[in-house]
Amino acid sequence: MNFIAKLELAQQKNNSLLCVGLDPVMERLPPLCRHEKEPFLSFNRALIAATADLVCAYKPQIAHYAACGAEAELLATIRYIKENYPDIPVILDAKRGDIGSTAEKYALEAFERYQADAVTVNPYLGGDSLEPFLRYAEKGVVILCRTSNPGGADLQGLMVEGEALYLKLARLAAGVWNKNGNILLVVGATWPEELARVREIVGNIPLLVPGVGAQGGDVAAVLDAGLDPRGLGLVINSSRGIIYASSGDDFAVAARQAALDLRDEINRHRHKLS
Repeated sequence: MNFIAKLELAQQKNNSLLCVGLDPVMERLPPLCRHEKEPFLSFNRALIAATADLVCAYKPQIAHYAACGAEAELLATIRYIKENYPDIPVILDAKRGDIGSTAEKYALEAFERYQADAVTVNPYLGGDSLEPFLRYAEKGVVILCRTSNPGGADLQGLMVEGEALYLKLARLAAGVWNKNGNILLVVGATWPEELARVREIVGNIPLLVPGVGAQGGDVAAVLDAGLDPRGLGLVINSSRGIIYASSGDDFAVAARQAALDLRDEINRHRHKLS
């Protein structure tokens, strides 16, 4: 089963388009976890156990672990998900981008070392830099397209032959790059008009949508712009708004409630559009 099929099964099973970002920061961990031998793993396990029936994916951001030498806890987190919730895919948010043998090593890192189901990649170096990832036909390759940060337009919005660069990229992703049907695109919730344009170009290709919650993206606008005709096609990520819903010992309970609220808000708008 390839990544997109696994993702859609999880979306249907949990009636959810919600992805939770597992981005721990030591100073924001509740005291209950901070003093553990493996604080990030302790925090993540509690969050996952509290939300596993509400999500379609988890998305750990590698920098949050690598910056403080906690890669072993990232690996243990992914193993915990795979052993206990094997139906839920894991997207490794690494935003890798390089050429030749270096790109091959990044693909090995994501898919063999960490055993992620998908990885985010930066397409700035062109199609050959994506090829080592795309060769893993059963894995998802999540390409940055129109990112949620304000500065994204500096390059992504440049006009090339009468069309914005991010739209040119979307056409490549939906066409010549997608030989194995395993591409997804990142389009920020903060740009619903751009999201709609990308959806028009890429058909049913899934879109990973960051920027809901702490970054101010509007759920209704995202769904209106990005749902595919089946009521799927979106993976709506929230990190800080869920995992830091409480800084106390009730953090997992609070995270569950925040995830439930967002999952249900998404579904209310989905049903209005169906």
